[in-house]
Formats: sequence, C-alpha cells, structure tokens
Amino acid sequence: MATADTIAAIATAPGRGAIGLLRISGPIALEVATSIAGSLPPPRQAGLRTFRDRDGAAIDQGLILVFPAPRSYTGEHLVELQGHGGVVLLQLLLEAAIAAGARMARPGEFSERAFLNGRLDLAQAEAVGDLIDAASRQAVVAAQRSLEGAFSERVTALADELMGLRAWVEGALDFSDEDVDWLADDGLRTRLANWNDSLDALIAQVGQGRRLREGLVVAIVGQPNVGKSTLLNRLAGVDAAIVSDQPGTTRDTLREHLVLEGMPITIVDTAGLRETDDRIEQEGIRRSWSAVDKAELVLYLVDDRHDEHPQDLELLARLPADRPRIVVRNKCDLADRSAQRLDAASTGIRLSAATGEGIGLLTTAIREFAGLGAADQQGSSFTARTRHVLALAETRRHLDVAMRSLAANSAAELIAEELRLAHAALGEITGQVTSEDLLGRIFASFCIGK
Repeated sequence: MATADTIAAIATAPGRGAIGLLRISGPIALEVATSIAGSLPPPRQAGLRTFRDRDGAAIDQGLILVFPAPRSYTGEHLVELQGHGGVVLLQLLLEAAIAAGARMARPGEFSERAFLNGRLDLAQAEAVGDLIDAASRQAVVAAQRSLEGAFSERVTALADELMGLRAWVEGALDFSDEDVDWLADDGLRTRLANWNDSLDALIAQVGQGRRLREGLVVAIVGQPNVGKSTLLNRLAGVDAAIVSDQPGTTRDTLREHLVLEGMPITIVDTAGLRETDDRIEQEGIRRSWSAVDKAELVLYLVDDRHDEHPQDLELLARLPADRPRIVVRNKCDLADRSAQRLDAASTGIRLSAATGEGIGLLTTAIREFAGLGAADQQGSSFTARTRHVLALAETRRHLDVAMRSLAANSAAELIAEELRLAHAALGEITGQVTSEDLLGRIFASFCIGK
C-alpha cells in the first residue's frame, strides 16, 4: 500500500545518550536524506557524513544507512541517521528533515506502514511493541518468537483448515438439489472435532502469552493476623506493607507489581476479613471483596497452627465459584511443621512467609496456574494480547454454534454463516480482517519512531 507522504521521527529514547537515531521513511526519504547528508552511501552500507540544516550549517557528524524500497522495515524507502545522542542535536536533525519535505511521524506509524505494506502482519507488528515492553527474559523470547511469525503461523494454519471446512459446508449449499447429504458425512464431523482441539490448544497457549506480556493479578485474602502482609513483603522482596499483630492494621488494598520468576504479576494485599463495627475497616473489607472479584487467582491464607476454622470455611464458600484459589497454610514454622504441597494440584501449600520456607513451592504453583512451566522455558511460547484472547473467544463461540447446529441437522446456511463468522474473528488477529479504528488503537500505543 503506497503512501503519499514521507515521515520522520527520533527513534531513540528521550534524553542524553552516546548515540541518537533519526529515522525517515516514505517516497522522498532519499531526497530528504540527501539534503541533510549531501550524498548517500550504497544501500545497506554505513557511510560517514556531516549532517547539515537547510542553510548548509553543520549540525553533527555521524553514520547514514539507506534501505531502498521494498526491502526495508516499512516497505518504503527508509533512511537512518545515527549521530550523537544530544537532545538538541536530534531535534535539529528532525527539523532539517521536516524542512526538506518530511512530516513528524505519529506514534507507531513506522510499524503501521510495515503492516500496511505487507512487511509484517498485525500480530507481528504488535510483537514489536511487546519486545520493547518485555519485563523479563521469558517475555523477550516469547515476543521474539511472535515477531518471527510463530503465532501468526499457528493462526494461519487454523484459518486455512477452516477455509476447507467452509468449502465443504458451502458445497452442500451449491449441490443441495442432489441426493447426497454432505453434512451427514462423518468426515466433516471428524474434521470439525480435530479443528476444535487445535483451537483449544491455541487458546491455552495464547493465555500463557498474554500473562507473559500483561501479567497476572493475584489477591491475598484471609482473616486478620494470618500473615497476608508478611507474604506480600516476602514475594515483593521489600517491606511494602506494614506488618503488625494488631488486627485491622491493613485497612485498604495495597498493590505491588513484581516479576516472579520471569512472569509479571500484581499482588494485591487486602484487609483481614471479619465482622467489625469500625466503619473505616468495613470499607477496607468491602475493597477486599472487590479485589477478589478482579483477581485471576486468590491466595487464601490460614494459620497453620489451627485446625479448620468455621469462619474460614464460610469465607472460602463466599469466593466466586469460578475463581481459582490456592489455600496457603502459613506459619508452619510456629506449628513445627515442614513446608510442603498438600495436594498434587498445588491447591494447598504449607509454608512460612516469615522465614521464606516453602515460598518456592508457592511461586511454582502460581506459574503452573498461569501455564508457564518447563515448555515456556524451552522457548515454545509466544506473546499475545487481550484482543487476541477475545478474538479467539469469539471464534470459539461461533464454532460452538456451528457444531451444535450440525448435530441438530440444522440448515447448511446457518452452519456456513457461523463458520464464516468464526473465520472473520480469527482473521482479526493477523489483520486479514480488521478496521481503521482497530489499527488506530493498536499503533497509537507504540513509541514515536517505531
């Protein structure tokens, strides 16, 4: 997709640095660069040049690299000027480029042009931003795999197989006047079932990728004085919360953002759950339940020195039925017990937040809940975003309707339409089906110059 204008932007982070980069892309990028550098080196070969403003005054001396269309990041003529990383120097270079006919780029416009010109699909373009924002080594590896096309290949393979299924069903429409009932063929049901399994596998892996990028929200809840704040401090590695044996010390939710063995998580410490006449503490307890509603995982703490308390059973029953939880029996050191998993599924763990004994068991259980185990460490995951999760959920919804309609011997038109809608939802991930509004939201979150 050709563009009519040429854009320029500073592509290095704001502030002073050893090197600063100005990027220029578009139809007259070579002319703009020539006006600044005087002459251009051969493509993909660095050349030392003196950079000058529109009046010929020297601004800086540095390297220039030229990438002619279409073999460039954007698919257009692309030039990079590498000078010293001074704030004023880079601004003067940008002003020189604008004076020569370029305009200031919008955030993410270089990557947007790469997508529009077919150099990247939409999932790969988003992976560029994920790579920049990666908060851990695992997230870097996952984003790089998405940038290389691992995620897109899985989506494309599913889309190709779905196209074949659509052709089968629509064939039943084209030849509906014949005696052969295409929809009664067991081969169609088998292929749909296999496709359904492949979709489930991708949904699970995309959930892992989203957690690597966006993290996991974990709420710590329980009665007063069971060690919630101590556990928060232990996981965070700092004294983020006040610890006291006085009930009601924590009166508001406290959030701590951290990276737990490569996975970003938000730990929410909450007020102790109990009956109280204190209006301020009542508000804290209300916020505790609100934090539970927003959390993806609940750590419910109990004191290991005591047997099951009726109040704990009541509070556990009040947790949303669909909210995963891990029951943490804290203070095992005071109970003279060893830290351990209490069941194979890691839904119960005995530990000591005060001494740190058993914390590794808890962090492993959290990672396992998030789906980030040995496979992720081997580099098989890829980064993903909430919009990908929603697109796959929409795909799943339409597929479920199609399979139910097939089982009920519904009209082929209904099945074909649901498969078409499933195909469209899947296409939103890579950008085969998209809208201007969606593109605007995605690329607006990028850095200027990327």
